[in-house]
Amino acid sequence: MVLRTRGLVAAVATVTAVLVAALFAPVATASTSLTAAPAAPAASSNDWAPAATAAIRPGVLTETAGGGSCTANFVFTAGGTDGSTPQAGRRRTFIGQAAHCGGTGAETETDGCSSGTVGLGVPVTIRGAGGRDVTGHVAYSSWVAMQANGESDPDSCAYNDLALVEIDPADVALVNPSVPFFGGPTGIDTDGLAPGEQVFSYGNSPLRLGISALSPKVGISAGDTGRGRSHVVYTLSPGIPGDSGSAYLDARGAAVGQLSTLNLAPLPVSNGVGDIAKELAYANADGGLGDIELALGTEPFTPTPAGVDPTQLATPAGPPLGQA
Repeated sequence: MVLRTRGLVAAVATVTAVLVAALFAPVATASTSLTAAPAAPAASSNDWAPAATAAIRPGVLTETAGGGSCTANFVFTAGGTDGSTPQAGRRRTFIGQAAHCGGTGAETETDGCSSGTVGLGVPVTIRGAGGRDVTGHVAYSSWVAMQANGESDPDSCAYNDLALVEIDPADVALVNPSVPFFGGPTGIDTDGLAPGEQVFSYGNSPLRLGISALSPKVGISAGDTGRGRSHVVYTLSPGIPGDSGSAYLDARGAAVGQLSTLNLAPLPVSNGVGDIAKELAYANADGGLGDIELALGTEPFTPTPAGVDPTQLATPAGPPLGQA
C-alpha cells in the first residue's frame, strides 16, 4: 500500500520524531556516476536582481487564495521566440509552486485528475524576502490542465504537480532565479535519480518557526517511481507541510523537481519529488503559455555553501537502495 499526503494529516508528531532521529542518522555510503544535465535557455545574469537582495526567488513562501501556503521552487519564462529578456517585455516571468498548493479538497487528495482545485487567474501572495510582498496569479496548473484534458494516465494523475504563478511585469525587477545557499539551477536533469544519488533542497515551511538551519537540506534518492514521474528522497530534515513545492537539485546543480508529497508508506517518512522535466513537457504541450523555459541561477552551484553547519548537510541514512 502506498500512502501519501500533501498536508498535516501525516501527524506533526511523526515528522518531529523523524527530524530528531535524522540528526543521529549515519551517512549513507552509496554512490553513483552522474550524467551531466543539459542547460536550458535563460536570461543572462545582468537581467535579474542581485541574488543577495532579490525579494522574489526560489524558496519564498506563496499563499494561494482558496488554497494553501507553499514554498516556491524555480523561476521560469515563457512567450516570445528570440530568447528576449523579461525586461524587454517579450517574455513572461513565473515562479513555480506545486499544483496542489491550490487544492481545495482534503489533505489526502493527491490525484490531480480528480482533486478539487482553484482555477487559473486566482491571486497568489508571494511573501518576498526582506518583507517585500507582491501578488501574482496562477497562470498554469497541471491539475487544471489534466482535468480540462480528461487525462487518464494514472502516473500523470498521481505525480504531475506543477503550477506557475505569473509575476507582474512591474515586479520582475525584484526577481532572481538562484536557489538560496546552494545556487543553481544549472540546467534540467533529464535522466532521473539513481538510488543513492544526492539531492539538495531548500524548504521554507512556517512550521520550521524561522529556524534557518532547517531550510537547506541534503538528501539521498531511493529511486524513481511512476515511470520516472516522481523521485523518492530522504533528507536530514524531511519536507513537511509548507515545504511543498520547494526546489530539488542534483549533485551537479541541475533542477530535478519540486517537493510534492510526504510519503507514510511503504517508506516512512520519505518525500515524493515531481520530475520537472516531465512536468514541463506536459505544460509546454497543454499549458497554453508558449515555450516555457527554466531560468538558470546567477549564482554558481555548490554542495557546501558557506555559513551552513556541515552537520546540517550530512546525507541521511535511507532505506535499502532500490526499495522505492
